[in-house]
Amino acid sequence: MENFYVFVLMCVLLIILPGPDTAITTKNTLIVGKSGGLKTAFGTCCALLIHTSAAVLGLSAIIMKSALLFSVFKYIGAVYLIYLGAKTLWALWKKESIATVESDTQKRFENASCFKQGFLSNILNPKVAVFFLTFLPQFVNPESPTLVPFLIMGITYTVLTALWFLFYVYLIHQISAFMKKPAAQKSIEGITGAILIGFGIKLALEKSVN
Repeated sequence: MENFYVFVLMCVLLIILPGPDTAITTKNTLIVGKSGGLKTAFGTCCALLIHTSAAVLGLSAIIMKSALLFSVFKYIGAVYLIYLGAKTLWALWKKESIATVESDTQKRFENASCFKQGFLSNILNPKVAVFFLTFLPQFVNPESPTLVPFLIMGITYTVLTALWFLFYVYLIHQISAFMKKPAAQKSIEGITGAILIGFGIKLALEKSVN
């Protein structure tokens, strides 16, 4: 493995950039609470470990080379993000009270639902597979075995993601009192819903890397 510290720095910069995972984690932290945000982040990290395994085994390369498989994952992921965004906007449009939203959502997302949202939004995004297959090889010596370096980098990226979301969820939780004020809540829900729909549309328009 080459330039590991540069790899870590690049990972940190990439992880903190807002994306679908951040939007969903924010939404679930605000609506369900700290536990909801942590479950969402845990689901995202589990999906990243699967992407790491897929990259090591070469499955991601197959997806990248197959326009059909890439499109299948792309459209399923896009539809799921648009569904989550539309669902958020629908709840806002219905103008439910914060207490009602929290009560209904707490029951709806009890147990594994927040985890499922974080997991599915990440695992169904083919761009994550593309990232692993294009970013990681830049830090590996092609003349040496790549199995162990790929595993180390994939696990490192997942751990850094977990640490970032742990900090992020606790930060959102600490300022949630302000963010749950009616005006702030409506703005956040509206922006989050629009962002999720935007990410879904962007993913649907993504071209296959063939």
